[in-house]
Order: sequence, then structure tokens, then C-alpha cells
Amino acid sequence: MSFPVIGVVGGGQLARMMAPQAVHLGFDLHVLAEGPDVSAVKAVSSAPVGDYTDLETLRAFARGKDVVTFDHEHVPNEHLQTLIDEGVNVQPRPSALVHAQDKLVMRRAIEALGLPNPRWAAVASVAELVAFGDEAGWPVVLKTPRGGYDGKGVRIVEDHVAAQACADWFDAGRFDALLAEEKVDFSRELSAMVARTPGGEARAWPVVHTIQVDGVCDEVIAPAAELDPAVEEAAREAALTIAREFGVTGAMAAELFETPGHGAGFVINELAMRPHNTGHWSMDGCVTGQFEQHLRAVLDLPLGDTRPLGGRTVMKNYLGGANEDLYSMYQAALAAEPRAKIHAYGKSVRPGRKIGHINVVAEPGESVASVRERANRVAALIRDGQ
Repeated sequence: MSFPVIGVVGGGQLARMMAPQAVHLGFDLHVLAEGPDVSAVKAVSSAPVGDYTDLETLRAFARGKDVVTFDHEHVPNEHLQTLIDEGVNVQPRPSALVHAQDKLVMRRAIEALGLPNPRWAAVASVAELVAFGDEAGWPVVLKTPRGGYDGKGVRIVEDHVAAQACADWFDAGRFDALLAEEKVDFSRELSAMVARTPGGEARAWPVVHTIQVDGVCDEVIAPAAELDPAVEEAAREAALTIAREFGVTGAMAAELFETPGHGAGFVINELAMRPHNTGHWSMDGCVTGQFEQHLRAVLDLPLGDTRPLGGRTVMKNYLGGANEDLYSMYQAALAAEPRAKIHAYGKSVRPGRKIGHINVVAEPGESVASVRERANRVAALIRDGQ
């Protein structure tokens, strides 16, 4: 009897949270780790340390794997294509990953599909940025096409004067062009997550409401409350269309801005071709969570049911705070909220660093406000130690 060996490039918390699901299904999960103390190392049977930008390191890691997948989207695409040409089963393929790696590629592709985009332009100079701002209206959002996440690589440009202060990004010469977008007037942020197999089977989770603080996901309310059913259906279908047309395999998140009364009722913000922070709620709130689904998808196995287990689930991230000894507060946190599910990422505490999350599934008839309060209380106990 032979079970598959799965290789995950990257040893962060996403790889760590794939590990229990691999164990449950009998799979052997190996991780190419960035260092000996990254999040996933203690959770898997094999975690060689290596440079994911080095082709020979990737070749050695891929040897003997039934499939190679990812904790992040930063592996050079040319290396992945070389592995594919040499017979390695890489999922998702680089032709899909590029839409999460390069925001200009993503914008062009979404526009070609006729899906809801904000107004945007590729700008190569301050003068082109100013011209876009005058046309689209100020303020505008300026983004680096590659490398930005959690609010990094993003500037809000208020006017002509602020545009001049962006000269350093253009003068750095890192990119041929930057991405300029209209600053969308939105009511809240949403996320539409799907998973797709190489054979083309796809399933979507309910669309969720995401709450960002300083560019970092802070809370998720799943499913999103008081969302127009037509908008929810359109958002879900947009994510499924992207997954199908881009050839996505595994889990994918489409982050959205809700725009009630305008266009489709939403525009697409960014994409992630992997499990995502906005899907962590599904670990405890769905029949099939995103990490199990991702593994099933990249192995081309039938996908699991994505129905919620309760009326609402709230996911609350906790970042590094005053308390460095997280376990010291487990007694108080678990006693305060027996229904809370605590997920810790095995990271050292550093202010502002994502170190874990809490999931709380609503009681029958319980209000969203009540579930949020319970999740936030547990997170505060662990984070602050009081």
C-alpha cells in the first residue's frame, strides 16, 4: 500500500497547517524550509533547509515527490517550468501562479475575462502617475507589481504633490512599470475562496467578510452577513471563472471590495494561488477546510463538501503583543471560551507578527456581534497575557 509524498516549497504557517490534514489522510508531507526554525519544521517528517530560488535545491527537493506545491508564490517561474519539463508534477502551474506574483499580469488578465476591475494603468514615471490621477480622480493607489503583501509595496497617493514624492519608486528601476489604481470607494472587503483540481473539478466556499487593520487581515466573518445574494453568487462565479480560465489548481482566494449599487457590486482587489488567511475559518467552520481541500486538489482527488457547519464562524488573528509566553495563557483562554479553537503557528513573538488565530463557531441563533466578542476575548488573553 502506497500513499503519496507531497512536497511543499516554503515552511511558513500555511505549510504547518497542511501537516495535520496530511496525517489524517495518510499522506507524507515534506517541506523545503527557509531556515531550521520556521513554522512548519516541527510539524512534518522531513524539512530540509534550502534556497527556493536555487534550481538545484528545488530539483533535489522535488525528487521522489508525487506532487510539489507551495506555501507562498515567490519561487521563480522559470525554475518551476524547468521542473515540469523534467517530469515533476508541480501544482499549481507557473502559468497560474504568475497572476498572483505580478499584479499587472493579473489586472490585464481579469480585464480580458470581463470581470470587475477597478480603473487601473501601468505607469512608468511620475508624469504618467499624475496623468492617471487626473483622469481617474485623486487619490490613487500605487503598487509595486511584485513582492508586496500585507500592506507592503502599496502607497496611497493623495495629489500631484504626493505623486512627486513617489519618484524614488520609479528611480529605483526595479520594475519597468508600477500599477496605479483608482482608490475604490467600498463598503467592506470580501473574499471568495475556491479550490480546483487538475481534472477541472472546482468547489467554492461561502463568500466571507474580511476586516483589515494596517493592511493585515484581522478578522473574518463567515459567511459574510447581509450580503446581497446576487452579489454573493456573482463573486463566487467570478472566483470560479478565474480558477478555470487561469488553470488554477489547489486553493485560491480572490480578495474583493464590495461596492453596493455600483457595477457588479464588487471589484477584484488581489489574488492568492494557495490557502489564504481569509480561509482559516474553514478549518473549524466547514465540512472540508481549505488545507485538506488544497491537498486533495493538487493530488487530483475528489473535492470535499464546503458547506458551513454552523450559522457563522469568526476567525480572529492574533499578532505578537505583550505576552511572549503564549502557553501561559492557555488555561485562562480555554476556560473563558470552551468552544474556541486555538491555532498557534510555532513562531517566536514579535510585535506585529502573525503568530496564530482563533476560530469560534456561533451557537444556534447567536448574533455576529456575540461571536466576534468571544473570539476577540480569547485572542486578547493570549496576545496580552492578562
